[in-house]
Amino acid sequence: MHKSNGKKTSAPRLKKALRDPVPERFASAEEEVEFWENHDLTEYRDYFREVKDVKVDLSRRRFNLEEELAEKLNRVARRRGVSIDTLVHLWLQQKLAEAQKRERRRRTVSRTAMASR
Repeated sequence: MHKSNGKKTSAPRLKKALRDPVPERFASAEEEVEFWENHDLTEYRDYFREVKDVKVDLSRRRFNLEEELAEKLNRVARRRGVSIDTLVHLWLQQKLAEAQKRERRRRTVSRTAMASR
């Protein structure tokens, strides 16, 4: 028993015992966001572990676009349900693959032409 203001009270419970359990798996990202928005992370310190030597490779590049082009990209991305970043990334990958394919063909044609001389 604890004394508080001269009165006897029962011992305070551990926060761990009072907290909601963290679900084994969340059904969706939204469900996980809702859980953490409604729960205090400090009550779950034992749930997390320290991570050392974290390496994050974020190669970010910034490109200036004409406003009209940016608006068109935004419309197409919204129609496809993706971000502009994802749309541009996919399109650049496609264009680079096409350019590499053309370049390989050119080299093959050049070698063939040189070999026939």
